[in-house]
Amino acid sequence: MSEVVILTEAAALQIKDMMKEHDETDAMLRVAVKGGGCSGLSYGMGFEHELQDGDATTEQHGIKLVVAKNDAAILNGTKIDYKQSMMGGGFTIDNPNAIASCGCGSSFVTATNKGTPENC
Repeated sequence: MSEVVILTEAAALQIKDMMKEHDETDAMLRVAVKGGGCSGLSYGMGFEHELQDGDATTEQHGIKLVVAKNDAAILNGTKIDYKQSMMGGGFTIDNPNAIASCGCGSSFVTATNKGTPENC
């Protein structure tokens, strides 16, 4: 797959540390979209050991990424980074397809997919 999701080097280093910490060094990173959140859609990331039908894979900075076919259009061009500040660190997700998001930054909506908004 072309890079549907772009992983920065900083994000990859953090993910590698998490993989070591949780004994998941042979896992893939699944990036997904699910219904819910304040705006209707929310992001999901987790370690995966088996591919599902329709999954597309790529490798960036030594991390094997997996995206389901149904999520690819919603995530196309999404950049995942890791930022460190005086208050700690965290992943940031910049999705060019999101037309609105809520204050938490993990819930969004696209022009073609409204999802299922929840009360926050």
